[in-house]
Formats: sequence, structure tokens, C-alpha cells
Amino acid sequence: MFRLLCPVLLLLALSACSSGGGDAGNYVGGSVPLECAPFARALSGIRLAGAAADWWSQAEGRYLRGNTPSIGSVLVLQRSDRLPSGHVAVVSQVIDSRQVLVTQANWVHHRVTGDQPVIDVSATNSWSTVRVWWPPTGAMGVNDYPAYGFIRAGRPATHDQIVAGTPRAIRLAANE
Repeated sequence: MFRLLCPVLLLLALSACSSGGGDAGNYVGGSVPLECAPFARALSGIRLAGAAADWWSQAEGRYLRGNTPSIGSVLVLQRSDRLPSGHVAVVSQVIDSRQVLVTQANWVHHRVTGDQPVIDVSATNSWSTVRVWWPPTGAMGVNDYPAYGFIRAGRPATHDQIVAGTPRAIRLAANE
């Protein structure tokens, strides 16, 4: 019985964290018709293009890739039924080995969300399967998404730099 309750208790504990509470995943910049890839490119400085899921293979030999998050790195979600083009999000804070906050565009249609929780739900802590906060409900999403991992930006970043750079990234992505 405990083995069945353990994942549920973990998710409840993570969603109750101060970083993942009621203010998690705040909308930034009002309604903005942006796709995730141009926004992530503008915010992270990672110069990749095309569908979000293709970033992983494009990054090979150009950027460091791995399964350890760092601020400013880009989390790449694979294609799936729910995400036919995949998805990319910029890590704005690392909470622990299983939880990060991301800033991303178009997870909620025509919205940019800042400091939105994402948790690693993979059995091996490999960030190969994640769950993402769903702002419309104010709770952790219930769907699991396959992930490739993280692409590291060429320059280190801080949480304050991500927050300060978000409005500019919105403007740059809107003009692409």
C-alpha cells in the first residue's frame, strides 16, 4: 500500500512547496501569440531553430547536453500525441535533483509563464519523464511527458537574469 501511495505523496509534497504554491506559473506579459521555440531561443541564447523536439539532435556537437538541469539550460520535451512538435522551456531555477522552475511560452495557449514547476517523475532520476505545472488549475499536471534532457546555454545564468530577460525575450520572439 505504501508503495502505491509514495508517488502520490511525493507529488502532493512538491506541489505544496513554497516554490510551487498558488503563485507558481504566473503569466508574464499578457496574452502573447508566441511559440515555445522562438521564445526559448531569445531567452536562453541557444541558436537552434525548427520544431522544439528537433533541438536535441541539432544541439549535438554544438552545445552540451545532459540530464542535469542548470539555470539557463533548455529542457527539451519529445514529440508525443499531446505535443506533436515537442516543447522547450528555459530553466529559471533548480530546486533540487527532481524539481526545477521554468519560464516558457505557449504551454498555456498564447501565454508566457514564469517560474513554473516541472518535476522529474522518471524511475531513475534521469529527467526522461516529467510533469509540468498547469496554471489554469493551479496544480501539478497529471500527464507524463517524455523528455530528452537539458541543452546548456553557452553562458551561465542566474534566476534574476532570467526574470529580467523575459520581457525582452517576449519582444524578440514576437518579431521573428
